[in-house]
Amino acid sequence: MFNRRLFSKAPSSLARAQGISLAVVALLAARFLLLPAQTSAHHKDSSQAKAAPPTLDFSGTVATRDAARLHLITDTGSIVIHTHDAPSVDYRVHLEADSSVKDAARLLQGFALHAHAVEDGVSLTGATTAHSATGRLWVTLDVTVPRNYSLDVSTDAGNITADDLNGHQVLLTQGGNIMAGNINGSARLTAVAGGHISVKNVTGELVAETGGGHITTGAVGGNASLHTHGGHIRADSIAGVAHLDTDGGNITLEHAGADLIAETAGGQIQVGEAAGLVRAKTDGGGIRVVRSSGPADLQTADGSIYLTQADGSVKASTATGGITAWIMSPAKGSGECELESMKGDIVVYLARSMPVTIDAQVQMGQTHGFIIDPAFPLEVHYDDAARGERVARAEGSLNGGGEVLRLRTVAGNIRFVLSDPGQQMQMYRQQMEGMQKQLDDLQKSAFPSWQQDSVTPRQP
Repeated sequence: MFNRRLFSKAPSSLARAQGISLAVVALLAARFLLLPAQTSAHHKDSSQAKAAPPTLDFSGTVATRDAARLHLITDTGSIVIHTHDAPSVDYRVHLEADSSVKDAARLLQGFALHAHAVEDGVSLTGATTAHSATGRLWVTLDVTVPRNYSLDVSTDAGNITADDLNGHQVLLTQGGNIMAGNINGSARLTAVAGGHISVKNVTGELVAETGGGHITTGAVGGNASLHTHGGHIRADSIAGVAHLDTDGGNITLEHAGADLIAETAGGQIQVGEAAGLVRAKTDGGGIRVVRSSGPADLQTADGSIYLTQADGSVKASTATGGITAWIMSPAKGSGECELESMKGDIVVYLARSMPVTIDAQVQMGQTHGFIIDPAFPLEVHYDDAARGERVARAEGSLNGGGEVLRLRTVAGNIRFVLSDPGQQMQMYRQQMEGMQKQLDDLQKSAFPSWQQDSVTPRQP
C-alpha cells in the first residue's frame, strides 16, 4: 500500500510542477517578445523628432532690367547668387529654427525680407525682428539676377557664393567666407572677421581683404590689392600692379605683368615670372623668384633667397640664410647687383661670356672664403682689419667688365659657378610647371568644398 500510494500520487505532483514551469516559461517568452518592439518604437519616435526641425520657405520676384544693380543687405544668413537671362530678380528664402527650444515658431516668423525696385535696380533687405526669442535661426537667401547685373551684397553672419558675373561686384561678409566664379569686370571682396576669399578670373581690378583667412584668385586683368591679417595669398596671374600683403602667411604668384610688391610678416614668398619691379619682403621665411625681367629688391630676416634667372638688377639681403642666383645677361638699363648675407653662403651662376665686374667680400676670412670656377680669372687677397679680423676679397673684370656685381657675407662662403644654359632652362620649366600644378590643385580643392558648404541651410 505504501508503495502504491507513493507512486499513485507522484504523477499528479509531477503534472502540477510541469504545468507551473510551462506557465513561467510562457510569461517570460511573452515579456521578451514584447520588449524589442517597445524599444524599437521608442528609438523610432526619437529619430523622427530629430530629423524634422521647424522650417519655413517663401519666395518672390521683382521685375527689373539688364545691366542694373542688386542692393542686398541682411543681418544674418548665407547668400547664394545665380544668374539667368530673364529681366527679373527672383529670390527664395529658407529658414530653419532650433527644434530644441520652445521659441522655434517665433524664430521662423521673426525674419522678414523686404523687396522692391529702386532707381538703379532692386533692393532686398533682410532683418531679424524676434530679438527676445531664444534659440538659433539659420537663414539661406538664394537670389537669381540677370546675367549682366552688378552686386552690392552684405551679410552680418554667413557665407556668400556667386556664379559667373558681369559688372562691378561688391561682396562683404562680417562672419563668413566668400566664393565667386569668373567676374567680367571689377570686384571688391571683404571678409571682415577672417573668412576665406576665393575668386576665379577677374578681367578688371580686384581688391580683396580678410581678417585672417586665405585669398585664392585666378587671373586678374587689372591691378590687384590683396590683404589678409593671417592667411596665405595665392594668385595665378596679375596683369596690372600687384600689392600682396599678409601678416603671417605665404604669398604665391605665378605671373606678374607689372610691378609687384609682396610683403609677409612670417611666411614664404614665391614668384614665377615677373615683368616689372619686384619688391618682396618677409620677416620669417624664404624668397623664391623663378624669373625677374625688371629690377628686384628681395629682403628676408630669416630665410634663404633663390633666383633662377635675373635679367634686371638685383638687390637681395638675408640675415640668417643663403642666396643663390643665376645671372645670365647684363642687367637691362643701369644698376648694380648687390647680394648680402649675414650668416649664409652666396652662390652665383654666371654665363661664360657675360661682361661683369666682380666685387666680393667675406668678412670672416679666417674661417670662410671663396670657391671659384677656373673659367673666371678673379684675384683673391686678404686685408687684416684693425680689430684682428681677416677680410677676404675677390675682384676682377670678366669679358672686359660691365655692371658691378657686389657680394657681401659676414660668416659664409662665396662661390662662383659656370652656368649651364640647358640645365638652367630645365630648372626654369620644372619650377613653373610645379607652381602651375600647385595653383590648379588649390582651385580644384577650394571650390567644390565651398560650394557644398554654401548651400547648407545650417549656417551661423
